[in-house]
Amino acid sequence: MRAHSMIKVLHIITDLSAGGAETMLYRLLSKMDTLRFENEVISLTSLGDIAEKIGTKGVPVRALGMKKGVPNPIPEARLFRWIRRSKPQIVQTWMYHANLTGGLTARLATNIPVVWGIHHANLDPHGNKRLTIWIARVCASMSKWLPRCVVFCSQAALLSHVKLGYAAKRMVVIPNGLDLNEFRPDPAARVCVREELGIGAEAIVIGIAARFHVLKDYRNFVQAAALLHTRFSGVHFVMCGLGVAPDNRELAQWIKDSGIQMHCHLLGEQRDIARLFSAFDIATSSSLSEAFPLSVGEAMACATPCVVTNVGDSALIVGDTGRVVAPGNPDALATAWRELIEAGPRVRHNLGMAARLRVHQHFALPSVVRRYESIYAQLAGETQQVTPSPELTGCTELI
Repeated sequence: MRAHSMIKVLHIITDLSAGGAETMLYRLLSKMDTLRFENEVISLTSLGDIAEKIGTKGVPVRALGMKKGVPNPIPEARLFRWIRRSKPQIVQTWMYHANLTGGLTARLATNIPVVWGIHHANLDPHGNKRLTIWIARVCASMSKWLPRCVVFCSQAALLSHVKLGYAAKRMVVIPNGLDLNEFRPDPAARVCVREELGIGAEAIVIGIAARFHVLKDYRNFVQAAALLHTRFSGVHFVMCGLGVAPDNRELAQWIKDSGIQMHCHLLGEQRDIARLFSAFDIATSSSLSEAFPLSVGEAMACATPCVVTNVGDSALIVGDTGRVVAPGNPDALATAWRELIEAGPRVRHNLGMAARLRVHQHFALPSVVRRYESIYAQLAGETQQVTPSPELTGCTELI
């Protein structure tokens, strides 16, 4: 290949709903060098909110229409034809189902390099479907010969998959990237959001942005909120994400039983999450499991200090700019909130600015995009590999 010819990357992803991997794909596509790389996206299932955003960047995107969990040779044959017609230099797959189906089909259709993407750290049966666990284990043996590189979004995800038997020499950690122009402190948004919710300018607001799922442990958040309320009765708790709405009977009952319904705000899914983070005094992840929680990095980029549970790479992301507590422990969560409240606004401001600086130093989107581009370029043969790149010789330290 000539030194500076265009490299075509075909991305195959399980679906394009609003999730962490899907969001990272969109962010990657929005910042890649269009003079060096041409991108195309195939969703194995359907198009979602992220597909529309990808389309605005001029990247072709289409859906195969597969039914989740239902084997069907017809769409797989169509995928085979689409890959052959696309003629990419690289196939990047995202998440387990796409790693298996997309990776195998790509190898059958052409002999180009395949890159897997894994955004999952915990395969506990308590919070994962049996099919997902089975596919992850099948992919462990395939990792030794199918992908040229396996990209993990967190150190925790990499380590958990080493234990599953994934080929360590093909692994690399590239964290999720944050756009500091999109996520930034916004005093005007802070005022507007509080007015919209009927929250006073001086009130403390603790917020969480996560879908309603057992692994996000909203029960832990609500229990901690109830404990804090006995000490600081004026604190407001803002919750948003898929399924986090007033019509969620289970969540509403937890809040009612805790006696804090007058101080809780359930907002459902939010498209402009950055303005909400600017309205929070403290952002929280109460999860039982994470890989790289995007909401934590996004809150930090908005200069909002975070209290997180010690799962996945959460502690590594926050560093000394917030608080880290044990998962499933509402007393510890409430205590960490109390410490930040009692520390006062100046300390919280300083922690928030340190958090934004930490994102800039370690998780800024441009540097993350460059690492993906480096992998694609080397696998496509664009650069002379006199000295092997660390991205292609195994795991490198995240920080």
